[in-house]
Order: sequence, then C-alpha cells, then structure tokens
Amino acid sequence: MKPSCYDNVGKAVKRKCETTIAQKRDISLMDTGANTYLIRPNYKDKFKAGVAKECIGEILREQLYGVQYDPEEVPTLSRSLADSIKHKLKDMAFDRYKFIVQVVIGEQRGEGVKMAARCFWDADTDNYAQEIYMNDSLFCVAAAFAVYYY
Repeated sequence: MKPSCYDNVGKAVKRKCETTIAQKRDISLMDTGANTYLIRPNYKDKFKAGVAKECIGEILREQLYGVQYDPEEVPTLSRSLADSIKHKLKDMAFDRYKFIVQVVIGEQRGEGVKMAARCFWDADTDNYAQEIYMNDSLFCVAAAFAVYYY
C-alpha cells in the first residue's frame, strides 16, 4: 500500500497544509498537576489512621443504625458503605494517596469471624484504618487501605 502522498501512478503529489490558531493560552500559568517527584509525603500530607478511623466509624453509625440483617440487601449495602467511605477519605485531601476500601457485613449469631488482608507496601508512607460496628442483628467490619502514589 502506497502512502497517501502518492497518486495512483506512483508520482509524488504536493499537498498544501494550513493551520490557524483560534485560541492562545498561557501554558506557564496553568496548573497541570504535574508530578513533583517527591519520594515521601510531607508530614502534614501523610495519611492519618486515627482521623480516618473516626471518619469510618461515623459513616458506619449513620448508615447502619437500626438496620436489620437481610441477606438480599447485604451486597448493595456493602458497596454503598465502601463508596461512602472512599469518597469521604478522598475529600479529606490526603494528596497522592489511592484508597482501597473493604467492607464485610454478616449476621450476628454469636459466631466468631476472622478477617485478614495481605499486601506489599511501603511501611513509611502506606497505612490503613479499620472500624467495627455491631448491633443486635448484624456486624460490619470496614477497612480502608491508603497507598501513597509515587
């Protein structure tokens, strides 16, 4: 296949190209959110697990108060809680952190439950917060993992 700059016979064809600029912008003044190449976050920008734990507990108390365990509603409720927690943590302005939120809801029947998570992370920058909510009908364990984005 011949490039488009050739005609059907194989001769080169000259094409004229004109462009006009309709809008001028001062690129130097724009905030592009460019990488600052920081290896570690400043102390004030680090994820604070205590603050996040209070935030998670508040959301669980607000949304689960008076709720009875219903196995049909658990998947929707779990996703809703995880989304609420993730959005609230993002609003707390922990710059350059990515969040993973895990919510487990089960029926309160006096049985024991163990929850575990494993991952590979940087102990200096990454952290997690968890909170447990229980009432007569259900239990809920919410864990939020904060991973610093280099």
